[in-house]
Amino acid sequence: MSRASITECEDCVEPAEAFSVVGNETRLAILEALWQADADVVRFSRLREAVGVRDSAQFNYHLQELVGQFVAGGDDGYELKYAGKAVVRALLAGEFTHDPEWEAFEIDGECVACGATLVAEYVDETICVSCPDCGHAHGEYAFPPGGLTDRSREEVMAAFDQRVRHLHCLAADGVCPECNGRMHSEVERGGDCCLGADLRVEHECAQCGHSLCSAVGLVLLDQSDVVTFHREHGVDLNATPYWQLPWCVSDHHTTVEREDPLRVAVDVPLDDETLRVALDADLQVVDVERH
Repeated sequence: MSRASITECEDCVEPAEAFSVVGNETRLAILEALWQADADVVRFSRLREAVGVRDSAQFNYHLQELVGQFVAGGDDGYELKYAGKAVVRALLAGEFTHDPEWEAFEIDGECVACGATLVAEYVDETICVSCPDCGHAHGEYAFPPGGLTDRSREEVMAAFDQRVRHLHCLAADGVCPECNGRMHSEVERGGDCCLGADLRVEHECAQCGHSLCSAVGLVLLDQSDVVTFHREHGVDLNATPYWQLPWCVSDHHTTVEREDPLRVAVDVPLDDETLRVALDADLQVVDVERH
């Protein structure tokens, strides 16, 4: 799948120019002041006071450099546009300024392959869940550094679980969680996979190239029949970390029922029952059976 180029948009601001505009301490202070303001629209004088620039002409120069792409406004005042908010959010998340690492630590969950206690580690802005004994991977996904702030390791892992769910929910619905571009999803077999699964789902954005990989079962975490099945067995699926669900982290519970057109089935076992959910090549549920 070919990816869009950052230099191919005729109606866009040149990327180098856009970054140079916000690469200034005063302009970043303006964006932060608008972000912190109590009102959506801030008057010129109040904004200048918040930033702390005495020279009105100099302040206006920097402000006008932001107007259009990052800031909207005029006589009535100024407010952040989406691009301006994106810059502030990225800085608050530490995406451009932080590079923390956490060594592997034990988490609540057992390896689906050998039963050992799982560990998680934070490296390169990514959380990886794996088994320290047999090496079986249970998912490796991006987690911005800002998500570590003011959270214990347990709270980080709870947030990571929810993030993984939402990322894959968006991807399965055809929306890239990074750029909102069109996401293409398909069932793949063979090749390299962070889970070591032969049968899995690959999501890739046609616009920015962002990709996600998961066991087929992970796309069923919010499926109504699956949620109801767990609730009837006394299990709150939303409160159960995805890595504790074998059908979400391996292909051992997934089978190919038909090749052309492709149809796969995920078996979800609980107590003495199994819910079999069949999906087509577009990851749409086509059949549900209880045994």
